[in-house]
Amino acid sequence: MARNVRSARETLAYNMRLLRASRRVSQSVLAEQAGVIQAMVSAIESGKANPTLASLERIAQVLDVEMDALFAREARK
Repeated sequence: MARNVRSARETLAYNMRLLRASRRVSQSVLAEQAGVIQAMVSAIESGKANPTLASLERIAQVLDVEMDALFAREARK
């Protein structure tokens, strides 16, 4: 019996949106501060991108979280 489990990409998308919104940071500001383009942030948050570890490290730094928070099954604000 299959459980309804989110993929890593879906979990990343959900957590990144939640973390960004809880900090009241726009996609554009996050992108600029993390050194990526806004379209990349949008694609990650919609589950369409396959970002590099380097990009995720910079995004986590801007969001002031450890990188594992981006993949946590139980989202932390």
